[in-house]
Amino acid sequence: MNKKVVGVDIGATKTRIGIVLDAQVIRETEFPTSSEASKQQILDELTAGIEELAGTDFIGIGIGVPGLIDEENGILFDLLNIPALKEVRLKEHLEQHFGKPVRTTNDANVFAVGEKMFGEGKNFRNLVGITLGTGFGCGIIVHDRLYSGAFSSAGEFGNLQYLDKTIEDYCSGKFFQQRGMKGSDVFEQAKQGNEAALELFKEYGVHLGNAIKLIVNILSPQAILLGGSISEAFEFFEESMQDTMDSFPFKKVREQLIIESSNTPNIALLGAAALILADQPELANF
Repeated sequence: MNKKVVGVDIGATKTRIGIVLDAQVIRETEFPTSSEASKQQILDELTAGIEELAGTDFIGIGIGVPGLIDEENGILFDLLNIPALKEVRLKEHLEQHFGKPVRTTNDANVFAVGEKMFGEGKNFRNLVGITLGTGFGCGIIVHDRLYSGAFSSAGEFGNLQYLDKTIEDYCSGKFFQQRGMKGSDVFEQAKQGNEAALELFKEYGVHLGNAIKLIVNILSPQAILLGGSISEAFEFFEESMQDTMDSFPFKKVREQLIIESSNTPNIALLGAAALILADQPELANF
């Protein structure tokens, strides 16, 4: 049986497409997302990209997108920074063209599913994947299955009130932007031992620890896995995050909780492919 799956990661600035076989991305391509173009142009570019990379030699297409999705019908709503992709029947469009099943969900959900099937999440029945980047996203796995809620919007903890703003303002790239800095620049300075940068990440870890305490109070997972660009700086905010977590009121829950940074390469493409594999028990491992 052909087990190749196409994984697609649609972002506001670029779109990545990969062929996944035996837990590996064996071929991939990327191109700029025409975020200001028409709906038809974006769909045509995506279709052409898949066809050029994979032809029809695959069993299905999994897609992660930054926004709200009607998962059952594969309709996109309100994608972050891609205004044309509103009420777009992506599943219908691609299934009619390729004659293969298509599944799509929020990009944070893709991260969580990818970690569950291919990464550090394999051994946990209940876990949360948090993406730390431009925004603050969460994907939730409950009893080995993705829980995505209505329009794949479950886990939008970043929108909750925190201090004078929201969790996302303090736990995403916005935390650094509001100080007139880029997170990547602060990361480079921290690696060189810059005290101001190290202190900034220490403060960031406190805010993230508070956000995680809220998530654990609601979901009590066995593990929380961190992804996204900011997670690459985990060594600089891990200690203050863990120290903040130590005030969590339920000691047993705190002791069993694993919080780690993801080390799984190509997790966005693997996670997108996992959406298809999870529908096929003979291919899935969860």
